[in-house]
Amino acid sequence: MDVMPQQDPCSRPAEGATAVPPPPPTLRTTLRRAAVGAVAAGVLLAGALVAVDDGEGDGPKEPGPVERAEAATTAGSPASLSDLTALIGDRQKWVESHPKDAPSLATLGTAYVEWARRSADTAYYARAEQALKRSLEAQPGERGNGEAWVGLAALANARHDFLAAKRWGETVRKQQPKSWSVYPVLIDAYTGLGDRKAATAATEKFGELRKGVPALARTADLYRGQGWREDALAAAREAADRATQPAEKAEALHRLGELAWERGEAAEAVAHFDAALRTDAGHFPALAGRARALVALDRTDEASAAYQSALEQLPRPEYALELGELYESLGLDGDARTQYTKLREMVAEAKRAGADESLVLARFEADHGDPEAAVELLRAQWRGQHRSAAVADALGWALHRAGKSEEGLEYAERAVDTGVRNASYAYHLGVIQRELADYGPARRNLEQAVRTNPAFSPLAAPLAREALDALGEPPPGGPGDMQPPPPPPAPEPKPEPKRETKPEAPAPAASRTADAPAKSPSSTASPSSSPSASKSP
Repeated sequence: MDVMPQQDPCSRPAEGATAVPPPPPTLRTTLRRAAVGAVAAGVLLAGALVAVDDGEGDGPKEPGPVERAEAATTAGSPASLSDLTALIGDRQKWVESHPKDAPSLATLGTAYVEWARRSADTAYYARAEQALKRSLEAQPGERGNGEAWVGLAALANARHDFLAAKRWGETVRKQQPKSWSVYPVLIDAYTGLGDRKAATAATEKFGELRKGVPALARTADLYRGQGWREDALAAAREAADRATQPAEKAEALHRLGELAWERGEAAEAVAHFDAALRTDAGHFPALAGRARALVALDRTDEASAAYQSALEQLPRPEYALELGELYESLGLDGDARTQYTKLREMVAEAKRAGADESLVLARFEADHGDPEAAVELLRAQWRGQHRSAAVADALGWALHRAGKSEEGLEYAERAVDTGVRNASYAYHLGVIQRELADYGPARRNLEQAVRTNPAFSPLAAPLAREALDALGEPPPGGPGDMQPPPPPPAPEPKPEPKRETKPEAPAPAASRTADAPAKSPSSTASPSSSPSASKSP
């Protein structure tokens, strides 16, 4: 029975919830095993020592790693990797001797999902699914095992199967509407599907049921996705100020770093990412965030090292894409191709584990591979109701790259219209509009891209500036299409046809002379004057 996630499950026969073996350990796993294993052994030993009653009765004892992980989970906050490791080992041993303990199996399955997410080790998705199904066999969800259903929703989100996550989550919410634990998975599902209204409602409900740092964090993410920068920053800062546990604090600092990066404040972003890593060295996404910000500061050697470290600890395909584009911008085409090959391998491995990484693969294909293939991948996502801003932007750009700019315009506009302040989205829309000769809006969106984050991409940011320069400055007084057109010339009046008038009987001479009024100049020029009145004397 494997006690720790880092152990090679193939070294001993697998049992119980771990009956699905992952692939052979990678070099990353081998290198980390000794260090993380020592940490886990230390915390497990510490927990064992704390559990021994010394008979002194000196007050409450310090909680061990399992207790800390359980407390974090109960609060809706992330646990440290070492505490999460201890929790998994503890539950594995317990369910080996208690195979029908539904709550423990549900906890184990959910912990596997979190471990897979935090380590990018997709082999744990199969383990999570098996543990959660065993939990439901022991106690069906209809009989109160909502924890297992929530775990399946979390697993579906991790695999990017947002429709399945929505179904599981809504089933739990229907039965237990006041259970706060279901709302985070519903928020993730609705966000992945692009249902902003439902995501907003779920976030608000979560805030009502679960106060504190978790609710503030979710609120900050909601505001960020809607482009409400100041509100997002205020909520994120409050979450960081109120966070107490290292993993929770690091997550909050990482969020502040991401917000600073999106504002184009790279130096501030680096400071937040560094603080996150000092708080929790196991918060590996901060390594990638730090690398991204270092590129913006033109510290490319440091950025390359940070990306490599992030990929060793957390091999996500989007990090390989970013590092490949950095290499390409530096003219290191061979190194770039190496990273792109790794990206394809990671996507294929995730697919074998049931995870869908089509979005990042399509982004790669659109710019560095086959745009038509990117379109097909993203159309499938759209048909599957994955209609987030990220998917809309990627589909619009892929269509443009495939020579279908008119069709791509609709999707690119949809991404920008969500309100999210993403320089890449504005750049894509501006380029498509320029291609369609819609120069005024193109200029505005390209200006928005370089103003929002001047270094949003080592490859695309220079192209955005070039495209903007090529458009030139708008004409004096504003763009031409904003000036009202000159009024058309007035048409020449058509002469009225001459009327045929019947001769009138002459009036008596005395009466005519006495009663005729003096003619004014206007009456003599009138087209309706009688012929006798128009004759010269």
